[in-house]
Parts: sequence; structure tokens; C-alpha cells
Amino acid sequence: MHSQANAFTMQANAFTMQANAFTMQANAFTMQANAFTMQANTFTMQVNAFTMQANALTLSGITK
Repeated sequence: MHSQANAFTMQANAFTMQANAFTMQANAFTMQANAFTMQANTFTMQVNAFTMQANALTLSGITK
């Protein structure tokens, strides 16, 4: 009976380790997605900065 309990415990531990490995992979995927989002946000900010510069040039042309 004792060895059966130990075998069950080892199986439960193996399952837990697999679940932890899955969680770590999911976390890695989330971090990659976050990095992609930050890059997209950086690109958007650059586009916005370009647009503001173009708007400033347009305004300066209108007021001259």
C-alpha cells in the first residue's frame, strides 16, 4: 500500500511538472506577444510624430 501511495505521488508530481512546463511556455508566448505589441506601439508613435511634423509644416505653409 505504501509503495502504491508513493507511485501515485510520483505520478501527481510528474503531472504538476508538466503543467508547470506548459505554464512557462504560455508565459513565454505572452512575453513575445507583449514585445510585438510594444514594437507596434513604437511604430504607431513614430507615425504619429511624422503626422504631427507634416501638420506643422502644413500650418506654417497656410499662415505664410
